[in-house]
Amino acid sequence: MTSALQLRQVSKVYGSGPTEVRALRDVDLSVEPGELVAIMGPSGSGKSTLLTIAGSLEAASSGQVLVDGVDLASMSRSEQAKLRRRSVGYVFQDFNLLPGLTAAENVALPLELDGTGAKTARAAGLEALEELGVAVQAPRFPDELSGGERQRVAIARAIVGERRLLLADEPTGALDSVNGEAVMRLLRAATTRGIAGVVVTHEAHLASWADRVVFLRDGHVVDQTLAPPGPESLLAAGDR
Repeated sequence: MTSALQLRQVSKVYGSGPTEVRALRDVDLSVEPGELVAIMGPSGSGKSTLLTIAGSLEAASSGQVLVDGVDLASMSRSEQAKLRRRSVGYVFQDFNLLPGLTAAENVALPLELDGTGAKTARAAGLEALEELGVAVQAPRFPDELSGGERQRVAIARAIVGERRLLLADEPTGALDSVNGEAVMRLLRAATTRGIAGVVVTHEAHLASWADRVVFLRDGHVVDQTLAPPGPESLLAAGDR
C-alpha cells in the first residue's frame, strides 16, 4: 500500500547568512491511509512548517515530499494546486472560512473550483455537513455560527470529495475543551474512511486521540511513540 504522505530527509531553511533560520532538519515521516498522527513540540520547533510543506503550500529546501507516492517537486504549481483541491484537506486554527459565503457554499467551494457542477458540489457539501452534525447550519454565514460550528464547517470543507490527506494546524486552539475534544473525535472519525490525518497540537490529552505522536524540537524529529491511552480509552473514561 502506498503511503498517503512521505517526507524523506526534508529540510527547510529561511533566509541566509546571519538571518538564516533552519525550520526543519532532515525530517523523515510516513503516514499511512487511515492513520492519524499528532505532531507535538515547543513553539518554533517546525510543526506548522512541516504541515505547509506536506500540503504543498511551500516547498522544502531539500529532501523529498510524496503525496500518494507522487513527488511534489515533479509537479508544476498548477498541478500542485489541483492536488490540494482534490486530495489534500487543510484545517486552519482560524477556520479560514469566506465570510461572504454560507456554510454550504464554503464547503462546496473546493469542488466547484475543481470544475464540479454547482448542484453536485452543493450536494456533496451538504453530505459532509450532515456527517459532522451541522447540516442545519448550511444556509448560515460564518459570523452567524459559534466557534465550534465554524470549526466543523472547516473540517467538512477539508474532507469533502475524495480527499486522501487531512492536515490540521492547531484545529482546537480557538475552542474550549469540550469543543476541542469534539474536533479530535471528528478527525479520528475521518480516518475510518481511509483518510490519512496529520494534526499539530500542543495538548497531550488531545494528541492521545492519534495513533502515533511525533515530537519535534529545533526542526528535528526527536521521538515518536504510540499515543496512549487512545480514543477508545478516552471514551470509556468519559462514561465513568
